[in-house]
Amino acid sequence: MSTIRMIKREDIPALKEVLDSIDLFPAEMLDEMIADFLTNSSSQDIWFTTLENGQAISIGYCAPEKLTEGTYNLYAIGVHKSKQGKGLGSSMMHFLENHLQKTGQRVLIVDTSGSETFDLTRKFYEKLDYTKEAVIRDFWAEGDDKVTYYKKLR
Repeated sequence: MSTIRMIKREDIPALKEVLDSIDLFPAEMLDEMIADFLTNSSSQDIWFTTLENGQAISIGYCAPEKLTEGTYNLYAIGVHKSKQGKGLGSSMMHFLENHLQKTGQRVLIVDTSGSETFDLTRKFYEKLDYTKEAVIRDFWAEGDDKVTYYKKLR
């Protein structure tokens, strides 16, 4: 049985193992990225994980979009490579959407790559009823477009 909850400091070693198993961002960046969330009770960042047998097996990071009212951007979501394909990513998205709705947020956006490597990622968001809202050509690199997905939460 798995549970999704906000990340705690004691999850950090397992989260680094998750990051080492997938190509999301380098694990050594996690401490600095999550520091404000762990130490600042007024942080609006959202860091969440799935626990399986008490062990963190996924990571998600979402934060308010600056200069907006109620718009959040999902910056990272990933499941340990050995646990993928079991619906955990969808469960994490539902957890996040419900959390944002409960706290009165309006919109969730997600940016991803337009490259062939990210075909399954784009299909994942489309399956969850996200709308492809924009494509910025050559954003990440020459020939690698940024694709922005949008979902109205209320």
